[in-house]
Amino acid sequence: MELTCSVTEESRGQDRRLFDQLMAKHHKQAYNVAFRMSGNHSDADDLTQEAFIRAYRFFGQYKRDMPFEGWLYRIMTNVFIDGLRRKPKSVVRSLDQPISGDGNDCYMEIEDKGIGPEDAMLSSEVEAKIQDALKTMPEVFRLTVIYADIEGLSYEEVAEATRTNVGTVRSRLHRGRRMLREKLGDMDGLI
Repeated sequence: MELTCSVTEESRGQDRRLFDQLMAKHHKQAYNVAFRMSGNHSDADDLTQEAFIRAYRFFGQYKRDMPFEGWLYRIMTNVFIDGLRRKPKSVVRSLDQPISGDGNDCYMEIEDKGIGPEDAMLSSEVEAKIQDALKTMPEVFRLTVIYADIEGLSYEEVAEATRTNVGTVRSRLHRGRRMLREKLGDMDGLI
């Protein structure tokens, strides 16, 4: 009997060492998969931990000739799905629907991420000043600045549009920006 117990304890010790090695080898990759599944670090930590706990609990059922990561990912997928099933379903509400129904009705307010009236006014003033400054520049410099800085074209695209080479575009852009800065002198940091 004692021989059987020592063999069982020895095999448990070997299983434990093998599991520890496999866990160390696959932990980072398992965490990355858990993060992709859950979408955040906290849930990924929990998912990885629970998957390894279950893997350890059922390590006796693991077939050694099969890849460990495949077996582990199957466990992880099951843990993830079990977690989704336990979460309460989200309730969709209309923005016009009151939050509480006990007579003290509160309504949701959604922040307006658009620019406010002051910013809109400043923006339109800046636009007007830039437009006025652009009108006073020679056409070749004006077009180069418009294509590169306002429209966001690459040097190659500007060269093609203006039928020049990239070196000429760079030179005109440098000179055009300098002219624009001089014309907008009171608006430091804008260009």
